Amino acid sequence: MFDTNVTKIRDFLIVGFPGLSPEYYGPVSALFFVLFLAIAAGNIFILMFVKCEMSLHKPTYLIFCHLALTDLAFGTVTLPKIISKYWFDDSFISFYGCFVQMFFVHFLGAAHSFILMVMALDRFIAICIPLRYPVLITNNTISVLCGFAWFIPLPLMVGIVLHALTLSFCKSNVIAQCYCDNTSIRSQACGDVYIVAVTSLYIAMFTLLVPLAFILFSYISIIVVIIKMSNAASRKKTLSTFTPQILITCLFYLPRCFVYVAAVVEFSFSLDVRILLMLLYSVFPAAVNPGIYCFKTQDIKQMLIKRLRKTKIAIEIKLSYKCQTDW
Repeated sequence: MFDTNVTKIRDFLIVGFPGLSPEYYGPVSALFFVLFLAIAAGNIFILMFVKCEMSLHKPTYLIFCHLALTDLAFGTVTLPKIISKYWFDDSFISFYGCFVQMFFVHFLGAAHSFILMVMALDRFIAICIPLRYPVLITNNTISVLCGFAWFIPLPLMVGIVLHALTLSFCKSNVIAQCYCDNTSIRSQACGDVYIVAVTSLYIAMFTLLVPLAFILFSYISIIVVIIKMSNAASRKKTLSTFTPQILITCLFYLPRCFVYVAAVVEFSFSLDVRILLMLLYSVFPAAVNPGIYCFKTQDIKQMLIKRLRKTKIAIEIKLSYKCQTDW
């Protein structure tokens, strides 16, 4: 919105969707608010449900809890600001607040990627070498692996933020995005940003491609094992335990790969479409994943049905007792 330099800039302006007409601000803010509620309610429900159900204290569901934590944190970090922009016309975020948001955006995305790799390892061992699964995969093992998944991106993302803070910002304070990210902030810097850009690219490729390479290897191996199964019932049961992981992984990686491939082949998007695609692969999965856990994972689904039946029976008994008392 205005030219400035590093000594004067105090905040950044979050643009959101540049082409959006003001008459749609209300519906868009309401949509983001509903999305935020879905993310918060769904992921908190998964965390509490797994914690309360002792039968779900297993490695697979522990991984689901870590994924739910990343989704919940990401929605909490990004959506309130864009909601306040369209609902209360509060478009500004402080200079250091923007860098804090940038850190969490990239850190949580990288942690999610590594946790998906842990999930792929869990399914790989369970399906490809099932006899070794009880020995190799325990709750303690998964806790350590997920701990590394959280820790590995931490120094990398701190380095990116500290490196970006050394830049001089003398172009403008406009962030053409719904939240602060490295690309948007770097685009407002003056001087030579080549080293920062290359470093950020290498780190992004490491945190995305390394887990993705292992995930592809493990999933191909799993599919080969499933195809070779002679028993149709075993094949169906194994596939049912594997389907939720495929859906969760595809939601995270496919839109990202599409955007990166489009950039390589020089296929250009409008700014609004590019922002929408980024929201699609960053925020949308956080709202959808709890539904996948509940309706595509047999143990959770059966436990939910069991709980609902018990609740229904308890309500019917109370109503019956009340009617008898009133009579």
